[in-house]
Amino acid sequence: MTKLKIDALVLGAGPAGSAFALNLAPFQRVVMLEASPPAAMRIGESLPAATGKLLADMGLYEAFLQQGHQAANLNISYWGSDMATEQDAMRNLDGHGWYLDRHRFDCWLQDVAQERGAALLRQSKLVSFAPAKSNPEYWDTVIAVQGKPVQVETRMLIDASGRKSLLTRQLGIARKAMDKLVCSWLVGRDTDNTAGSSHISAEAGGWWYSSSLPGQGRIVAFYTDADLPAAAACNHQQGLLQRLKRNTQLSACLDEHGFVPGQQHGYCAAHTAALEQFAGPNWLAVGDAALSFDPLSSQGIFNALYTGLAAAEAASHYDADAQAAYVAELASIKAAYLHHLNIWYQQEQRWADQSFWQRRVAT
Repeated sequence: MTKLKIDALVLGAGPAGSAFALNLAPFQRVVMLEASPPAAMRIGESLPAATGKLLADMGLYEAFLQQGHQAANLNISYWGSDMATEQDAMRNLDGHGWYLDRHRFDCWLQDVAQERGAALLRQSKLVSFAPAKSNPEYWDTVIAVQGKPVQVETRMLIDASGRKSLLTRQLGIARKAMDKLVCSWLVGRDTDNTAGSSHISAEAGGWWYSSSLPGQGRIVAFYTDADLPAAAACNHQQGLLQRLKRNTQLSACLDEHGFVPGQQHGYCAAHTAALEQFAGPNWLAVGDAALSFDPLSSQGIFNALYTGLAAAEAASHYDADAQAAYVAELASIKAAYLHHLNIWYQQEQRWADQSFWQRRVAT
């Protein structure tokens, strides 16, 4: 069996893995493994305005604008009060954010990574890995590419496998879930072409989110804890729509847009989780594999891009100092995120006696 020798093997080709690859590939040999093609629809469809600066740092901003993603101009929230609070992008010094065509965005990042020299192996996965006998600074791995085994010797392993944390789980690194948040969602269309808005609405059992999607699409999502009755009631489309009708504030907003539900529905994990260790000898974790965010923060894809870039910088001259700096950066991100998440949830006190909010609101 022929052995391929590279500098970095990336498990996953989502935003985090692609960001790592496209930043490191001009200087080192990088291979990305993609078990399945990017999903046509995924939760996590928006980017905050600050992403523009990050994309500019990676030399991607102008090309990103050419992708034609929809501007996020207005957010209306019912949080902590029955009164609506509006956040207009005109008041943001960074400008507006974006509602993504997520499939197009993920494929574009993969294309850029390949243009910059990374290899993308589709229908591939890591089968086994162990420290190389000939050189302890490398890994001997076996990957399967369309079912065929390939031996790869790599200096670095990068876990970009999302919430599954496939590599780090095999390394024995614990992943701590900090809550039980799940999401039930559906996609439909707005008949009123008033694009560029999103809505957040708290309720007794959790909270709702809705935003525009490209092509007059709209996503509606409900967040609650997996062990609460609301989760079981809303894990199918009919139950979700029935609960939506009881939220008069969000229903009224959707009616203004002429929202018509479609048939596309999903149910997924949305909890905060973090690895106990973000990096180790010749491996790094990036994006959701390292630290998964509550969608209330609207920082998931931004964090994927940022940690991908930071990991590429660390891997470009990987040593003990680079590893320590990367770990310290992610620890700082985690601390700031948890601090702000606590502040956001404590702003909502109307249902402090309900289980969902008791778990999040300090008494």
